[in-house]
Amino acid sequence: MAEQVEEELSALAAIFCGQDEWEVLSRSETDGTVFRIYTKAEGLTDVDIPFELVFHLPVTYPLCLPGVSVNSERLTRAQCVTVKEKLLEQAENLLSEPMVHELVLWVQQNLKHILNQPETGSGSEKCTFPPSLNVDDGLWVTLLHLDHMRAKTKYVKTVEKWASDLRLTGRLMFMGKIILILLQGDRNNIKEYLILQKTSKVDVDSSGKKCKEKMISVLFETKVQTEHKRFPAFEVKEYSSLDELQKEFETAGLKKLFSEFVLGLVK
Repeated sequence: MAEQVEEELSALAAIFCGQDEWEVLSRSETDGTVFRIYTKAEGLTDVDIPFELVFHLPVTYPLCLPGVSVNSERLTRAQCVTVKEKLLEQAENLLSEPMVHELVLWVQQNLKHILNQPETGSGSEKCTFPPSLNVDDGLWVTLLHLDHMRAKTKYVKTVEKWASDLRLTGRLMFMGKIILILLQGDRNNIKEYLILQKTSKVDVDSSGKKCKEKMISVLFETKVQTEHKRFPAFEVKEYSSLDELQKEFETAGLKKLFSEFVLGLVK
């Protein structure tokens, strides 16, 4: 199975060989491979729409469906979800065989038709793993660290929108130069948030040009424990002191998380 996937990845890298068309985002013996393909397809007005497809191939792929994320500055979030749902429906017909290239060709040929249908992206997306492999069930908590935000207002609004779209709660926290994002929710939704965070042009560089987030790190992730507080919403908060930030973590039942991962960021 692994050899079959390696052959598919090599073929995809050769096919999508243009500038920025192909990028492997992560590889793991336990989590599989995540990569992105940047392509275009004809939209409703006969003008090509650029979009990005991020595929997650679990270790049991192609016996199970790949994870798929669709992103485009020319499409609404609901339209992206609709395209994703249609891709997964198509993928169900291709199980047991490498399918990524066929899926990309299919969406290139059918994007206009998909967008012409009523939006079906309700947010209730199908699980992309068979039940026996779906070890990510339940509520998870993840702590992210950002190095900086140059376009802070736009960046914050984008993070709030992603959290809302993916039904994630938690905090975007600012304390001096420290920027933390605490996410709570379904683990697959948190993974999709991370893909959006790493692949979208969410900030600007020193010259003011839009750029992707390259200075983000995952400090911690775990299943929500009984002592952890459930966040009812996603909020943006500013803290005037380290004690104030520590109190936020302690109130949320995350005192150990603060001492092990946050204190080390203070210089």
